[in-house]
Amino acid sequence: MPKPGVTIIGAPSSAGAHHAGQEQAPAALRAAGFVDRLRAAGIDVVDLGDVVDATFTLDDPASNARGLSTVVAVARAAADAVAGVLAGNRLPVVLGGDCTITLGVVAGVQRAHPDAGVMYFDGDADLSTPETTGSGVLDAMGVAHLLGLTDNPLARLGDRWPMLDPAHLVLFGYDDRDLDAYKEDGLASLPPLVRYTYSEVRSAPTAIAASALAAIGAASNHLVVHFDVDAISSRELPLGNFPHYGTGVSVSTARDALTAFYGAPQLVAAVMTEVNPSYDPSGVSLARYVETVTGALIAGLHRAADLEPAATTRRRGP
Repeated sequence: MPKPGVTIIGAPSSAGAHHAGQEQAPAALRAAGFVDRLRAAGIDVVDLGDVVDATFTLDDPASNARGLSTVVAVARAAADAVAGVLAGNRLPVVLGGDCTITLGVVAGVQRAHPDAGVMYFDGDADLSTPETTGSGVLDAMGVAHLLGLTDNPLARLGDRWPMLDPAHLVLFGYDDRDLDAYKEDGLASLPPLVRYTYSEVRSAPTAIAASALAAIGAASNHLVVHFDVDAISSRELPLGNFPHYGTGVSVSTARDALTAFYGAPQLVAAVMTEVNPSYDPSGVSLARYVETVTGALIAGLHRAADLEPAATTRRRGP
């Protein structure tokens, strides 16, 4: 049975963030053993290195979409890299970087798989828009741009607008009390959007993950998994660029959910965001993050190879 082939893409950018830090993540994750752990587990890994390099810069304080031109350029570079990896019949694993990287990943995947759906495993719903935000921080607006709730060059990054319809997106693990990230009436206006709060995921992680996968599978044969580290409680893993204390799931719950997602036959891309290594001078939390995420990726890919070898081979190609 062929080993699953993975291509690592580094996207060190904090251009869309609240402040600098996430641009350090790809190098820090590699240094903490991200690639080595995959190879030691028998995964065929190619590391493309970094395809962008953009650090947060204080631009116009009055802007409602700060750093937009840089964010778009970074996302386009990620899209091109992802599309190239898929053309080579491999699985792109993208190490970000702030959450705007995911728009580039989705745009790149959609060149090969226009029906692709997104599992958005994140501590926030990211439904703010330039029109509703007071901060102008674009990495709090990723879902809004994917769904076309706003219209600018970032929202039009892909081949169509909106990039996604609500049936092709699942919100997983978000904080339903965070009024800065979304408005309840906005969610209510999107009835096909399946969503599970962090408290629901905590209560029945295995069942909720299966339900989330079924929802994506009903709409699409191709899956992009977005994982923001702030979906994990900062009490356990204080790495999120915008910490979440008192909310989020446990490390073990996140690993179980990610294992299910990475083991899905329809998986075509994975993106990991919002890790800020400057919060962890000792490297202890970073090592735990790498162990958790690579453990889930290894288990998921091997499970998919064992259970669905034909589907696993097909999913890598265009």
